[in-house]
Amino acid sequence: MADREWDLLDGVFAPPFSPSTGVAMELLGLTGPDRGPWRGSFLEVGCGTGVIAVSAALAGCDRVTALDISEQAVRNTGMNAARHGVADRVKVLHSDLFDGLAGDDGADGPVGGGADGLVGGDADGRAGGERFDTVYWHSNFVLAPPAYRYETMHERAYVDPGYRAHRRFLAEAPSYLTGGGRVLLHFSDRGDLASLHAIAEECGRELRVLRGRSDREGGDAVEHTLFEIASAG
Repeated sequence: MADREWDLLDGVFAPPFSPSTGVAMELLGLTGPDRGPWRGSFLEVGCGTGVIAVSAALAGCDRVTALDISEQAVRNTGMNAARHGVADRVKVLHSDLFDGLAGDDGADGPVGGGADGLVGGDADGRAGGERFDTVYWHSNFVLAPPAYRYETMHERAYVDPGYRAHRRFLAEAPSYLTGGGRVLLHFSDRGDLASLHAIAEECGRELRVLRGRSDREGGDAVEHTLFEIASAG
């Protein structure tokens, strides 16, 4: 992928078997006709194999933090950061959404290095004052009933019961931004867009379409959209 070779561990979402990671790379401008250099800091929620986080570092980001709830994905991203020579700029944390950022001092849990990026903090000390120019999530956009129980870790990559994770992301992600930073959300029409908009409104957020692309997966056409999350009003 992206003219590079990648390590893939068992149990981690596998980009070769779904076009969605390749689509995400194009929507972000890491590949394709909109490809260009990146600057500043980048936070990825749900990093999986680390293809996007590592590619962001290779494109020019000087500080990348990659989060995943799967310990296997954390190991996988660390392997790929080392493989492509950016382990000094890619920090990987075991984290349920933003939880792993709270109080992180770089000494317990992360794989890889990177600058500390501390710029103060909220009154509650959230994120230890760490802020990012871009916060990005390729979300688990398949909506399941609120009482749904995961049977495997792999399901967490694409299923969100009651859109609880989406609600948290919409509510919390802007608090991790630098001044002038942006929150990006990759969604698709396999998710429930009406529910997403309703949750965004409840959280005081607005979904602005940046880019879209259609692709085929399993014989079906899938519409992918990259949203920027902004404060409503």
